[in-house]
Amino acid sequence: MVEVVIDIEVVYAAVDRQVLRRVSIPAGTAVRAALLASGIGEEFPELDLAECPVGIFGKVITDPDVRQVQVGDRIEIYRPLLADPKEVRRLRAAKAAEAKARNQ
Repeated sequence: MVEVVIDIEVVYAAVDRQVLRRVSIPAGTAVRAALLASGIGEEFPELDLAECPVGIFGKVITDPDVRQVQVGDRIEIYRPLLADPKEVRRLRAAKAAEAKARNQ
């Protein structure tokens, strides 16, 4: 029996560079298995592909060991945020209010 192969993309954005890798894998492959097959773990050894959060086209996948990839999927590997966006906005607003008060 002929094995059906599909094409997907795996992307990761580190602090200093981004990688988009096109991968051909057997149909029915789970998201996590597709990540491991992509070889991106060798390029970024700091990634724990067995545990890292992932998504497809911006939607977080809660069960990457079960969810199967489909033709054309783009698997995104997420990294922790360096700063809390709410805290950054709060600090920026406080700084703007302080500058406004000084200029009055």
